[in-house]
Amino acid sequence: MRSLVIAVAQPPVHTLDIAANATRHAAAVRAAAARLVVFPELSLTGYDLDAPLISPDDPRLRPLIDACAATDTVALAGAPIAGPHIATLLIDGDGARVVYRKTNPHHTESRFAAGPGPEVVEVDGWRLGLGICRDTGIEEHAASTAALGIDAYVAGVVDEPAADVVLAERARKISTTYGVWVAISSCAGATGPDYPETAGRSGIWAPDGTVAARTGRAVGEIARATLFADKLARV
Repeated sequence: MRSLVIAVAQPPVHTLDIAANATRHAAAVRAAAARLVVFPELSLTGYDLDAPLISPDDPRLRPLIDACAATDTVALAGAPIAGPHIATLLIDGDGARVVYRKTNPHHTESRFAAGPGPEVVEVDGWRLGLGICRDTGIEEHAASTAALGIDAYVAGVVDEPAADVVLAERARKISTTYGVWVAISSCAGATGPDYPETAGRSGIWAPDGTVAARTGRAVGEIARATLFADKLARV
């Protein structure tokens, strides 16, 4: 039976300290024991909208690349990149590359341009549609992503503590509407000047909308689940 072990992580984030954050991401990868580990929005810099842009070949990412190589893990981490865009980097033992640019930036994120649209990455035959934070609440984005033929919708987010309810509602809606797995990594603790506290409560939802795994609010927690293809009910 085709399956994929996925984890959503909420590591401590030190604002603008890319080297420290990469090291903490690496520790989460080693602890997760998963094929795919998902991190929150802008996880490598913290949610500071003035953060310097990161290049995929930044040498400070080396600890994370090495951890992925040692554990045969694929990581999806958040970073600001040239454009500028709020983006998702895919990191594995071969290095890092940009795989998605946020399609629907918030009005407060005016520094960043909107990305070109939905994207899919493939891991072990699993087609993963990508989103970042506000994207998860835009019906057109979910529909356009699902139309690419996905097995799971995967996103990193940052939000206020009360928004964990919204996160769960969005995840259930996407999973049940499109019959796919949903995995969302939500930042915990402080990140950047606008977020002295964040929601945490990262989670993984099955195609029927039930919770497969979910963290609490604490920094450092990881939730893990095995995704099975026979649970898919794509329309």
